[in-house]
Amino acid sequence: MSDADAKLLKGSRLYQEFLAEREEIMRHKWFQSEKAGFDVGFEKALLDWLVKHRADWRRKRQDQLRQQSTAGS
Repeated sequence: MSDADAKLLKGSRLYQEFLAEREEIMRHKWFQSEKAGFDVGFEKALLDWLVKHRADWRRKRQDQLRQQSTAGS
């Protein structure tokens, strides 16, 4: 991948959304691990977050992004 391609990718909205979602999964992993008293692992935290939290998180995220875009207009 060229530097220009990498810059385009990192600046894309899709990539930014991926990073935001990954951050939420990692946060969830930390909370679940603290509650369990051991590292629950990424896969377990990912599946738990997808089933229990992703739909609500995405709705809230879309609302935030809409508000930001209308505030910036």
